[in-house]
Amino acid sequence: MNSKKIIGIIPGDGIGRDVTRAARIVLDAVDASCDDLSLEYRDMEVGERPFERCGSAFPDETREGIAGCDAVLFGAIGSPHDFVVLSGIRYGFHLYANVRPVKALKGVPALQPDADLVVIRENTEGLYRGVGYDDGDRHVNLRIFTDEGMERVIRFAFRWAADNGRRKVTFTHKESILRHTDARMKDLFYDIAPEYAGIEAEDMEIDACAMRVVMKPRTLDVIIAENANGDILSDVGGGIIGGLGFTPSANIGNDLAMFEPVHGSAPKYADKDVVNPTATLMAVRMMFDYLGRPDIAARLQAGIESVLEAGKIRTYDIGGDSSTSAFAHAVAEAMQRG
Repeated sequence: MNSKKIIGIIPGDGIGRDVTRAARIVLDAVDASCDDLSLEYRDMEVGERPFERCGSAFPDETREGIAGCDAVLFGAIGSPHDFVVLSGIRYGFHLYANVRPVKALKGVPALQPDADLVVIRENTEGLYRGVGYDDGDRHVNLRIFTDEGMERVIRFAFRWAADNGRRKVTFTHKESILRHTDARMKDLFYDIAPEYAGIEAEDMEIDACAMRVVMKPRTLDVIIAENANGDILSDVGGGIIGGLGFTPSANIGNDLAMFEPVHGSAPKYADKDVVNPTATLMAVRMMFDYLGRPDIAARLQAGIESVLEAGKIRTYDIGGDSSTSAFAHAVAEAMQRG
């Protein structure tokens, strides 16, 4: 039986257009080669272009379009529209778990070539919730946690660890100072941990964890981090595996997921077909896992790794001069051979 999946594609700003074009090359190859799967694309806009056209960086038609998708692939968004767009998607569709793998790949120069960990960032609360006020010379942003939000991301992390063969979950915090948030979440973490037999539970202060990521990443497996801390920690992780060009992410809720590279919009490189699309292609790999097609995900991962390891097609950030689209075509061809 042929299964149809509706994939929303949102290029966004800057190099988001380049990397989603590259993703389409691979998606088209998958669509053409799979008799039991068909992909239908839903193209949508956010960011500068719809803002200039209709005065909204996150127009209603995009919001409505997302709601009808099986999954969404997102490119990048730039300032000043980033908060409006990302909060509109993450908060608006309750995508509370942001999964950010940090895995070194063969053929890529890396500070830590054996790194293989995952940051699970709480995606809808914490400091990035955007709640605050100004009062004279006081300027305040509030770090908001709820019991529901804390519990669901903790359970998500343990389930994700169990489903993906991971053995340890590390909760990060600053509980000695942030008593109203981190201390409560740490207690909840240890209340829940015994329900997941076989998964080791530990906690670590966020600054110590950041140092551990840099110096001893193999001692870490799955990390839970507050929204802002998870953003920073995953960027640190990108630094040890060759850069953000190799760092994908998944924003997952109960009914929908959005997949994207961690990097930003880098406008000076926009539409030049020179940037590294690996993070976006790895996000597509995560998307196929989410859609229940681990076979396609494995083929795509193998294709990416074979191209990188062969070293003939390389973008400028890893010492080559190949184009974004050339890299994507090489991955698509490797998938067909594999």
